[in-house]
Amino acid sequence: MGNKISIQLNLHKKLAWIFLLIAAACEAAWTFSLKLMKFSSLKTLNWHALVNPAISLPVILPFVGYIVFGLVNIYFFSMAIKQIPMAVAFAVWTATSLVFIKTAEVIFLKQSISVAESFFILMIMAGILGLKYYTH
Repeated sequence: MGNKISIQLNLHKKLAWIFLLIAAACEAAWTFSLKLMKFSSLKTLNWHALVNPAISLPVILPFVGYIVFGLVNIYFFSMAIKQIPMAVAFAVWTATSLVFIKTAEVIFLKQSISVAESFFILMIMAGILGLKYYTH
């Protein structure tokens, strides 16, 4: 009986780390939604433009992404901190979000990355792994 409870607790802890990664990915997507928002374009939407996806989607999707990714981020982060100490979860969530954002900038926005940035991102990743494997 005790072994079964131990296995369930271990599973919940692993799920919490997966929830934290999902929350970090949503945080990165939420940040890109902010970058893509154009408040001035909202003024150009009228009923005719609203029913034309070519005009309305580039304006509306960043706002929808902001709401959806924000809510999903909050949900999964709140689930993660039920099993992971809050300070550790927050540190890992923030660092992982940063790594996801920088990776997306390099891949999708074709931004460069310096040797120093790569080194410090590797240090952040080492810190994340250290917190994951050495936190009780």
